[in-house]
Amino acid sequence: MDKLIIEGGRPLKGEVEIAGSKNAVLPVLAATLLTDKPCTIRRVPKLRDSMTMIKLLRSLGKKIEMTGNDVVVESKGPLSHVAEYKLVSTMRGSFCVLGPLLAKLGKAQVSLPGGCVIGVRPVDLHLKGLHALGAQISMENGYVITKARTLRGTSVYLGGVFGSSVLATANVLMAATLAKGQTVIESAACEPEIENLCHFLQAMGAKIDGVGSHRLVINGVRQLHGAEIHVIPDRIEAGTYILLAAATHSDIRIKGANYAHLWALVDKLKQAGVDVIQQGNVIKVKNPRTIKPVGVTTYPYPGFPTDLQAQFMALMAVTPGISIITERVYPDRFIHVAELNRMGADIQREGPNAIVQGKRPLFGAPVMASDLRASAGLVIAGLAAKGRTEIHRMYHLERGYENLDNKLLALGARIHREKE
Repeated sequence: MDKLIIEGGRPLKGEVEIAGSKNAVLPVLAATLLTDKPCTIRRVPKLRDSMTMIKLLRSLGKKIEMTGNDVVVESKGPLSHVAEYKLVSTMRGSFCVLGPLLAKLGKAQVSLPGGCVIGVRPVDLHLKGLHALGAQISMENGYVITKARTLRGTSVYLGGVFGSSVLATANVLMAATLAKGQTVIESAACEPEIENLCHFLQAMGAKIDGVGSHRLVINGVRQLHGAEIHVIPDRIEAGTYILLAAATHSDIRIKGANYAHLWALVDKLKQAGVDVIQQGNVIKVKNPRTIKPVGVTTYPYPGFPTDLQAQFMALMAVTPGISIITERVYPDRFIHVAELNRMGADIQREGPNAIVQGKRPLFGAPVMASDLRASAGLVIAGLAAKGRTEIHRMYHLERGYENLDNKLLALGARIHREKE
């Protein structure tokens, strides 16, 4: 296990290229279970999570070849319907094999998922949607067991307490592509990652209307064929580098991101006085002389992403003044508050709110990464702080940021790995 050492307190400069989206590639890979024909997926990020999904697909009977960032998925024989605990328990995104396995095989046995510890994230909406399609569902020894002789189209509402569920939408959507008749998903997640999945399914022969909206209409087909898809750029990685640039008062060019996927973040940064400018295929963050504190509330897309909450909090921690950050997607997603306070931040939590009394500078300290995005927030704080920061459990970062330490080195950061 490695830890990340950062010598902070210096501005960065240069260009960084954004990888394919982690949150988009996982359901796209799972969708290959719906067909026996070869599928090509381009711009697959080399991350722990994408490699875990590839291992899971192989364990289910798929043949996979990876060349650079291109992945070809083929069938090599009958599929298994059992997604085992040892893989699914490490990553919540792997639970999205449930829908395609059920649709393709008429049965699926998938372990309850694991992943980051960011609060309660039930799978009730997944099961509600699949049950509406006609699946019989039971729980046994930590596994979800589903059976259905025939899935039949229906109307289902997938809104939850904290908004639409991306993975539940993906699971029900994929199952519905092979169901008999028409399925209508109301309150579907409309994140760009779901849109990317829809485009892949359409390329495979699925009939889907309403792509990009909260109402998806799927007319089932008998079978799907092979297809090719480019994974969209990772908007969370792009947002992390934008916030990193602002926190360190740096001039950074971000290549390959989709500016339209970042409006909620860009709007908040404009309020704070940070210029984020689109120049063709490049997003430029100009060194802000002063930054004003602004509050933010997380919501499902197109609202401010919960996956950028910790990184935004790190920026506000080094911005003089008071800001309030409210978490409406995962109200318990504040484990990073204690670690930022270890570095000299002044953050108080009150229910779903974090009250940030920003100040400069923070000071380096040993901190513990608790989850993927909290880890990114600690990296930003470490780069902005004076002195040496040690981030333990670096493997969290490797789940969602491709080649992070080398990208930061190229920007001029003083950063390296050490063994724990």
